[in-house]
Amino acid sequence: MTEHYFHLKADWPGNRNDIGTIQALNLQTKISIPHEMDGPGVGTNPDEMLLGAATTCYIITLAAMLERSKIVKSALVVESSAIVDVTNGIFTYKKIIHRPTLTIVNKKDSNMASRLLKKAEQTCMISKALKGNVEIELEPTLIVEA
Repeated sequence: MTEHYFHLKADWPGNRNDIGTIQALNLQTKISIPHEMDGPGVGTNPDEMLLGAATTCYIITLAAMLERSKIVKSALVVESSAIVDVTNGIFTYKKIIHRPTLTIVNKKDSNMASRLLKKAEQTCMISKALKGNVEIELEPTLIVEA
């Protein structure tokens, strides 16, 4: 068994509407509560970071699957959205919607590419970690260059 360790340091010097920082090996940014939740909206926030983790995991997993399947792509873009529900003052990360657009060069790969667009979400480790807590929806678009 192989285990990988990742580390992040967070510093929050003030109160609710102040600004903190996070620092990891390849990430350093300010953090605060977003404007939508009556915060200062400086830097990033947990909602964006969870969406970023889910989106980057999905796109990297899909790219690896396409490569292993020898499907040649000319473009791969994912736009994602998150829905955070606030009911009775309780914040719940409700749903993530991934909208991948995959452009492939060979029509013969269309069926496999369509399957991989779905399978990548099911096998991504972040999607697995969220399963049962956050709904993840896919709205894929597959384009075949002619």
